[in-house]
Parts: sequence; C-alpha cells; structure tokens
Amino acid sequence: MVNGSNGQPIGPLTGMRVIDWTMWQFGPVSTMMLADLGAEVIKLESLDGDHGRQFGRVGGVQSDMPEGVNAYFEGMNRNKKGIALDLKNPRGVEILYKLVEKSDVFVENFRKGVAERLGVGYDDLKKHNPEIVYGSASGYGPEGPDSHKPAFALTGEARSGALWWAGPNDNVPYQIGVADQAAGIMLSYGVLGAIIAKERYGYGQKVDVSHLGSMMWTRGMQNGISMLQGQEFQRQSSREAGNVLWNYYECSDGEWIAFSMGQSDRYWPIFCKGLNRLELLEDDRYNSMDARYENRAELIALLDEIFKTRTRVEWEKRMLEAGDLIFERVQRTLDLASDPQVIENEYIVDFDHAALGKTKWLQTPVTFSKTPVSTRKMAPAQGENTEELLIELLDYSWDDIAELQGQGVIL
Repeated sequence: MVNGSNGQPIGPLTGMRVIDWTMWQFGPVSTMMLADLGAEVIKLESLDGDHGRQFGRVGGVQSDMPEGVNAYFEGMNRNKKGIALDLKNPRGVEILYKLVEKSDVFVENFRKGVAERLGVGYDDLKKHNPEIVYGSASGYGPEGPDSHKPAFALTGEARSGALWWAGPNDNVPYQIGVADQAAGIMLSYGVLGAIIAKERYGYGQKVDVSHLGSMMWTRGMQNGISMLQGQEFQRQSSREAGNVLWNYYECSDGEWIAFSMGQSDRYWPIFCKGLNRLELLEDDRYNSMDARYENRAELIALLDEIFKTRTRVEWEKRMLEAGDLIFERVQRTLDLASDPQVIENEYIVDFDHAALGKTKWLQTPVTFSKTPVSTRKMAPAQGENTEELLIELLDYSWDDIAELQGQGVIL
C-alpha cells in the first residue's frame, strides 16, 4: 500500500477531481466508485439538496436512521465533499465555472436539456476547460425520439426487456432492481475511458450512459443469442430448469444449495455419487444431457425429494467429498458480513461513522496491489465543504462568503 504525505492511502485516481452534480442512485453510484478509487469528488447540490436525502423507504425498508442520517443517501455518497449552490443564480453558475477550470470530470444525471438551460451543458463547460470529461447519465441515450423522456430504474428495466429475465414463466413481469447500479458502473467505466483518452490525446469529451443501454448490455450473452436466433429466452422456475445441474434445491433445513455446471454430462456421474444415487447413471431417462432435458420435470421432482432429506451443511460435505463439483450455498444479504470469503477480500469494510458508530459498508470490489480502494469518510452533510472549497480552492474571502450567503447563492 502506498500512502501520501497526509498519511492517507493513495488510490489509483488520487489527484483527479470530479464535480458530481447528480442525485438519486444512478449518478451518485458512478461518482462514489471514482471516490473509492481515490478521486476527490465534490458533490454539488442545490440549496434544497439531493432528493435522495428525503427518501424515507426503499422497497419496504425504512431508510431514515438516527441523527438525521439517511441510509439511501449514505450508501451512495461516501468519500465525497459537499457544496451547495443555486445554479439558477448567475453567481452560482460563476462559482461552478471556476470549479470546472480546476477539475477533470463533471458528471450529471438530469433530464435532457436541464443542464443546457442552466448554462452547465457540455458545450458551456468546455469553454472553461476544454479538457473536461463530461459524464451524462440518461434514461434512453442522447439520441432518438425518446431521449428527452424522464426515467428511473424501473422504466429502464422495462424498456430494455429486463423485467422478463427473472421469475417463473407466467407472463407477468418481475422487478429485478439492478438498473441504477449496473448503469452507474457503466458510467464510471465510460468516464475512466475518457480520462485515459484525455491523457493520451489531450482532449476531453462527453460520455453518455443510459439505463436502457446498460440493462441491454447486462444481459449480454442471452440477449446476443436471442437476437442472432430470433428467439426469446424463456424464464424458468427451478422446477423447469433446462439443465438440472444448473439449478438450485431446497434442503431439509429450509436452506438452499445451487449448482452451476453447464457441462452436465461431465459432472453427472460425480453429482450422482454425491447424492449416493448411482443407479441414476444407468437410467435411460437421465443418463445423457438430452435425456435429462426431455425428462427434466420428473427428474427435478425427484431431486427436490432427495435434497429435502438432509440439511445444507450435510449436502455440502457430501458434494465436496464426491469430487470436483461446482456448487454454492444460496445466501441472503445479512449472511454476507460473516462470510469469510467476503471478509478476507474486504468486499465489506468496517467504518466508524460519526453519527452511527461502527458500521459495515459495501466496498467497490476491485483489488489493487499498490493503490487500494478505501472508505475514508461518511457522506457529506448538505453543503458541508462549501466555505472550505470557495476559500482554499477558489480564493474567495470570508467577506465574499458572507455576501454569497446573504444573496442566497450558497448555504
């Protein structure tokens, strides 16, 4: 690990400054990932704040916590500084232009045309910094008849076909809730690509990533096959799996075990050994991949009965002893913090939060041997670093601060 002069670990993006004019999840996730890699991320909020701060409930789970902390906002805005500006005031826009001159990246996720109306679109900002990388998070992409439409995660999943990926084959769409995270990852990837291009070729550019495109890409292999063959992938419940060795089964203790073996003929004998049901190897209904597919309903029903005779721990032991099988326990979210593999790889990190005390956080799951990712600070209070940034970075005076506050330009 390499540390800077201030004793803080140096990340791969240390020295890069990002202006984060985003709200909700899609945009904040992308900039938090850059912050985790060491970038100085300045979260720019309006005077009434990121609306995510007021998100009281997510999927039926309470988001408001003690001391005014909001779990939804905290989980996507750690490691950032905070500044609050009124961009409808020309003096607020002037401050932003000065920040842009001293920054590498600007990221926004507002509806098409909003940034341009406020004078902070890409064409506006590149006048003040021709090398700025401008990341834009959209619902449907920058071009086309629907590029102006408002969008959130569910609409992106709906338009992309993603609501047909999961659940039983009952002709009812099912939410999967990954569009914001997938698109945020894609946007950070796009920004990093543009940063490399700037360093190599000396110019900035605009990067646009959408919910629609990201969700289409997330299902890449299946979507690619479907389009090549002109045939939709059908959803399958565990009782209808086309490959019984690419499926999951409930054990006697109510826990589940999943198998992930696409080469079913290779693994079928070892699997039967683990079950202690070697007679299945001689059964013409099950002794080949094609036969197992044709008779999958009755075979899966039989396997369901077999797995319900022992606990998951017992089945794990048997399968490990049988040979080189590819299987895993089906965990729930709250199982992860005690998973030794998660702990050893620091996919969840401990953090002493100023308001909440000792807490656990998801860490950006990328490992660097010399410049690791790190969690350094909690999400900023609204406008937390406004005065600091204006004075130390932009050379404003305390008199200027008082005047700007009096005019309602800053908090």
